[in-house]
Amino acid sequence: MPEPMLPLAITAFTATTALGPGLKAQSDGLAASRSGLRRNDFSHAPLDTWIGRVDGLENMPLPVDAAVWECRNNRLAWLAMNQDGFADAAREAPRRHGSERVAVVMGTSTASIGATEQAYRTLTEGGAFPQDLQRRDVHQPNSLTGFIQAVLGLQGPALTIATACSSSAKVFAAAERLIRLGVVDAAVVGGVDTLCESVLFGFNSLELVSSEPCRPFDVTRGGISIGEAGGFALLERREVAPDAPRLAGYGESSDAHHMSTPHPEGLGAELALRDALARAGLDASEVDYINLHGTASLKNDEVEAALVARSFRAETRASSTKGFTGHTLGAAGIVEAAYALLAIRNGFIPGNLNASQPDPACGPQMAWRNERQPVRVALSNSFGFGGNNACLAFVAGERA
Repeated sequence: MPEPMLPLAITAFTATTALGPGLKAQSDGLAASRSGLRRNDFSHAPLDTWIGRVDGLENMPLPVDAAVWECRNNRLAWLAMNQDGFADAAREAPRRHGSERVAVVMGTSTASIGATEQAYRTLTEGGAFPQDLQRRDVHQPNSLTGFIQAVLGLQGPALTIATACSSSAKVFAAAERLIRLGVVDAAVVGGVDTLCESVLFGFNSLELVSSEPCRPFDVTRGGISIGEAGGFALLERREVAPDAPRLAGYGESSDAHHMSTPHPEGLGAELALRDALARAGLDASEVDYINLHGTASLKNDEVEAALVARSFRAETRASSTKGFTGHTLGAAGIVEAAYALLAIRNGFIPGNLNASQPDPACGPQMAWRNERQPVRVALSNSFGFGGNNACLAFVAGERA
């Protein structure tokens, strides 16, 4: 087991999803049990599914001085960054630490591949990308990280993590290591993934996409609803803001069991969970709320439900929020970390939306409807393809 870590202050955070831009839209949507899912109106070819689409991105170009980064993914990153005062907080951090002492660690699974798809759909007669899409940086996996670093004027380490659905949960772990080892003093972490044909039809080819709004942990669930989202957090040493909520622990593991299916006994997921609690110096009995990965795929929900049922006291509350936003892939970790932090801030447990017939594997921990109660310790689970697992532990600030 790992040794307990020194907690890090989360001095700012934000999220934008199909529920709307910023934390107020997230809180209002969760409280109203309002889903952001809609029938697919994105793909060029017909695909009978529901999606979590962020409105307005088509009419929201980047500022002129950032036009070289123009693409849907970076538009969503720009929209998300400019909510809840996050961009201002991130630009203030170099004044405390120096621009070379602030890292940027971003998670994404598709980056700006949508722009590359567009380029191939509109090739010139000579087979070249059209002139307006001949921007090399946009067609790279690190497009998102490069964009964030450029618009925030940061000069520290810049990392892109792509471990499927756990990408923007693992950014917290990478940032903690950079700070603990003295490489930097702060880190902007986050994740952005936007809808694109490769993802929609790729998941459909795996027979994982539902023709109805996703129903996590429902016995009749039929697959996932894909969404898009962006979110960010600023991590700094605890003494900078002792009353801020804290990243108290994290756990990571790799199942190496199957290309897309989790280990049938959840061994990797359990290892990530145990390591997160150990680093946080917490016992499972101290956890108040768990934001579950809960994608509404058959095996994922079955394995995660069994893990929660055997690991936590009956009073611990747990739910998936993908019925609100869809599965936002590489952005799922940061969005659901934000939801865990909102649970701490607001004393609010979001219900497991869309499930009406609970899977028998679920234990008494499941919150099927919204609940209000104090939350001091919240976990967030992110379990990706290939068994790329991450679990984050957040704790309320000192005066909470």
